[in-house]
Amino acid sequence: MKYIRTNSLKRLFSLKWRSLEEATSLNGSKGEENNGSFKSVEEAELSPKPTWKCFSYEEISDATNGFSSENLVGKGGYAEVYRGILKDGEEIAVKRLTKAVTDERKEKEFLNEIGTIGHVCHPNVLSLVGCCIDNGLYLIFYFSSKGSVASLLHDEDLPPMDWKTRHKISIGTARGLHYLHKGCQRRIIHRDIKSTNILLTPDFEPQISDFGLAKWLPSQWTHHSIAPIEGTFGHLAPEYYMHGIVDEKTDVFAFGVILLELISGRKPVDGSHQSLHSWAKPILNQGEIEKLVDPRLRGAYDVTELKRLAFAGSLCIRASPTWRPTMTEVLEVMGSEGDIDKERWKMPEEEEEQDEFWGFEDLENECNNSSFSISPHDSISTGSC
Repeated sequence: MKYIRTNSLKRLFSLKWRSLEEATSLNGSKGEENNGSFKSVEEAELSPKPTWKCFSYEEISDATNGFSSENLVGKGGYAEVYRGILKDGEEIAVKRLTKAVTDERKEKEFLNEIGTIGHVCHPNVLSLVGCCIDNGLYLIFYFSSKGSVASLLHDEDLPPMDWKTRHKISIGTARGLHYLHKGCQRRIIHRDIKSTNILLTPDFEPQISDFGLAKWLPSQWTHHSIAPIEGTFGHLAPEYYMHGIVDEKTDVFAFGVILLELISGRKPVDGSHQSLHSWAKPILNQGEIEKLVDPRLRGAYDVTELKRLAFAGSLCIRASPTWRPTMTEVLEVMGSEGDIDKERWKMPEEEEEQDEFWGFEDLENECNNSSFSISPHDSISTGSC
C-alpha cells in the first residue's frame, strides 16, 4: 500500500476496536462526535455490540485453500470474494483487495468499508466476522449460500421468487436501512443500495452488504456534499447525481427502486437503458398497479401487501427529497393496517408538476453525456458472498 504502512494499519484497527468498546460501555455518554448518537427512534432495534477479530494471513489462506480459483465466488473491479471454511467448520466469504489495484481511492474505499461495517450489528445488515491486514487487505464475512436478491430474482434457470419471499425481503431491507439511518451508533448513508448488494440467509432474511461507498452522517448534519459522484445507474437520486447532495433520502430513493424490482421482476435498467423507475412512474400515477406485477407470479400475490409496497415505492422515487418519506415512514406505510392515508402524502399541484418535469430519463442521459460522470461502483458480482 502506498499511503498507509502495515504497522500504521495495525495501530488503526487496535485504536478503532478499543474506541468501539469504550463507546459501547459508555452508551449515552456525550462527546464532540457522538453526542446523542446512541439514541434510536426504536430502542428495540438496538443490537448488542459487534464482535470481530483480526485474522492472520495463514488462517484465511488455509480456509480458502490458498485462495484457490475453485473457491472464487465473485469478482469486481477492485476486489475478489472467495469461499472458505475455518477450522471450526464455519463457512466464510473472504473479500480480497486485488493486488493489481494501484488506485489509492479504491484502497481507501476498502478501509472505509472496514471502518463502517465493523460498527454495525443488526439482523438485516451483513455481519463482519473479521479482517486481515497482513499481505494485503481482506474482509471476512459469514458465507451467504443463497446469494444475492438479484441472483435469485433474475436467474431464468430458477423458478420465480414467490410473493411471500419478495415481501419478506422488502420489509427486512427497510428495517436494515432504518437501523443504519437511525439505530446504529452513528448514522450511515449506504449510497449503493441495490439488489446485488442485498444477500440472503438460508431462510431468505435479507442482509445489506458492500459498504465501500458508505458515509457517516454526523447527528448535527442534514446532508453531505460529495464529489466525485459514484453509485449505480438506475438507483441514483436526482439531487445526488445532479448536485452531489447525499442524505438519508438518497438511500430511500434507491430502496424505492428495489421495491419496484421485487414487485415487477424487472431489472433496474433494461436493454434499452430505460430505468425501472422511469418505466414504473406513469403506471403508478395512473393507479394501475396490477400492471407492475411480475407476470411469472401468475396472480399469486397478496393484493393488500402489493398496494402497500407499490405506494411506498411511489413515495420513495419522488424527484424531490422533501416529499420522500424517511425509512421510519416507509416502514409505517408498508406495515400499516387498514387503508393507507394517502392524503397525508398528497403533494401540492405545483409540486406534482415539478416532479413530472424532472424527466428522469432526460436527466440521466444528460448526466451520462456531461463533463462530470456517474461512476458505477465496482460491486462484487457474485451469487454468494
